[in-house]
Amino acid sequence: MEIIKTGILDLCIIKPRVFEDKRGYFFEAYNKTVFRKYGIDETFVQDNESMSGKGVLRGLHFQKPPFSQGKLVRVIQGSVLDVAVDLRKKSPTYGHWDSVVLSRENKLMYWIPPGFAHGFVTLEADTVFFYKCTNVYNKAAEGALRWNDPNLNIDWKIEHPLLAEKDKNAPFFGEFDSPF
Repeated sequence: MEIIKTGILDLCIIKPRVFEDKRGYFFEAYNKTVFRKYGIDETFVQDNESMSGKGVLRGLHFQKPPFSQGKLVRVIQGSVLDVAVDLRKKSPTYGHWDSVVLSRENKLMYWIPPGFAHGFVTLEADTVFFYKCTNVYNKAAEGALRWNDPNLNIDWKIEHPLLAEKDKNAPFFGEFDSPF
């Protein structure tokens, strides 16, 4: 397993060792001992999976403390552009974002620690997205930021995504007081 640092502290890409032959492939997606060795010492308590058509954008979502969540995300089928925004006020990269393409083919994973907003846009039809969370979902702690906020200036590589109403009407970063 290889841990690839991003330009944002604590946010990283994980490249598993994949064993392939004519039968198919195998890889270890999570091993607590290995993750701990690389500084990801979390307990995961909830797994989530979604399936989306091409051009669906989900995000930018987060859970406010005390229900904040770290997420280990990956794609089982299809591909996404996955985005994380640093919401930690004391971070030198507060308000900065990073992205990575996750796909069935590349089998990359993205570790998004608590204190980040997270979103993704699907690049293929029938994309299956899977993530492990460090805390359970709590409706009252749900938060979101506007996906196309000009202050964040995220390059989603799409102009007219399919969006939920809550994502269309989420607050802008300038209207946001981070709880992190």
